[in-house]
Amino acid sequence: MDVKELQGMADIELQEKERQLKQEIFNLRFQLATGRIENPMKIRQTRRDLARVKTVLTQKMTASKGRGS
Repeated sequence: MDVKELQGMADIELQEKERQLKQEIFNLRFQLATGRIENPMKIRQTRRDLARVKTVLTQKMTASKGRGS
């Protein structure tokens, strides 16, 4: 997932993406616990994608607060 791609998304889209990634992490951790995970590195990648989404959301929130004052 590319940061520039995320920056082009609307806030609502980013919030939906965050929700999807959280659900995916839950599912991957469940698979890990049951021993059915095919690619354990997918957990790390998904966590990093979630962090990117949260970072972009925070940046957008901070920028919008700065403009409103």
